[in-house]
Amino acid sequence: MVDRKNPKARLDRRQFSGGLAALGLGAALPSGPARAYQGPNVIIVRFGGGVRRAETIEPQTTFAPYLLNELSARGVLIPNMTISALEGVETSHAEGTLNILTGRYLAYKKLPSPFAQQHLEPQAPTLFEYFRKAFDIPAHQALLINGEDRPQEEFFTYGVHAHYGLAFRSESLSLYRFKLYKLRRQLAANDGSDEELALAKKEFDKLMSRDYRGLGARQSPEIEAFWGRWQAHYGRSGFVNPRGDRLLTELALRALDELRPRLMMVNYQDPDYVHWGNASHYTRAIAIIDAELKRLVDHVDADPRLAGNTVFVVVPDCGRDANPMMEVPFQHHFNTKVAHQIWALLFGPGIVRGRVLDKPKDQTAIAATVGGLMGFRAGGAETGAITELFA
Repeated sequence: MVDRKNPKARLDRRQFSGGLAALGLGAALPSGPARAYQGPNVIIVRFGGGVRRAETIEPQTTFAPYLLNELSARGVLIPNMTISALEGVETSHAEGTLNILTGRYLAYKKLPSPFAQQHLEPQAPTLFEYFRKAFDIPAHQALLINGEDRPQEEFFTYGVHAHYGLAFRSESLSLYRFKLYKLRRQLAANDGSDEELALAKKEFDKLMSRDYRGLGARQSPEIEAFWGRWQAHYGRSGFVNPRGDRLLTELALRALDELRPRLMMVNYQDPDYVHWGNASHYTRAIAIIDAELKRLVDHVDADPRLAGNTVFVVVPDCGRDANPMMEVPFQHHFNTKVAHQIWALLFGPGIVRGRVLDKPKDQTAIAATVGGLMGFRAGGAETGAITELFA
């Protein structure tokens, strides 16, 4: 395990494996009050929107040269990670995100929704819940950063497991949350004409109708203060701040500086715009994620508080088909073989540098691996940690 007196110390494989056993791969977590956390920061990057290996990790056809040629030299690339082809397992974005967060397939319940997509409610604990139950970590230091086009993923901050749940949730940052913040404040201040306030109330109610858990619009004081600074900088029009996946990077960089998260997940998503039918939407979005990932890594490397104490876990939500016979190619909803084929890249302190781990690995192994790295047990994970990553 990580040396608690020196959280930047290198982990070797024997120490990591022994730590996993102590954490509960055969033993239970210790009871009592949560411990102070002194381990590494972890940033999970969902290289999302459904991407194929061909356009990401294959040298001759990649649109992610930074990931492939520079970042892979800093850690372990797993080119043969898959989403298991089990009955009922779907190759889609919300499902893949929950596979990563819970370490389980089908660990959710589909709830009815008036919107185009169903709500998926996690039935198993998420990494955020495991982490916050094991350690004394406030909600704003376990962060989910989400895109504006996937509001159902706003609610992956916690599941409904009897021993975890709301008390151990993460906070989330997204335009959805910011809009709730600014509209609530506008209505409370009675700021605007009658017509403007009526429109604001209508929009506020529409956004709140997506909150099927009924938690309300208000977030923790730290997040409310974050939104106050965001609005002071960008205003409230939405025309000044970045959009799409560039927005997620901006939120993540500001969060690293202002909120200091210890566990953060960034849900990039723009390659999915290929559903509009233009393949360049897909390849350009991959290139944008690659560039945004560089911004994140450069920011961490330049911060003495983060450099040498931050592990990145980069993994797609799902793969993507490429059937030229279809009216709109590059689908992923039909459980084709390519849609199950993903990959992962992990780098940071304690992880082998410059290795290609060319063994079959399962997407659900990510949760146990993150838990082992940070010092908690992801007890519901279906697959064990990938111990070959560690020196």
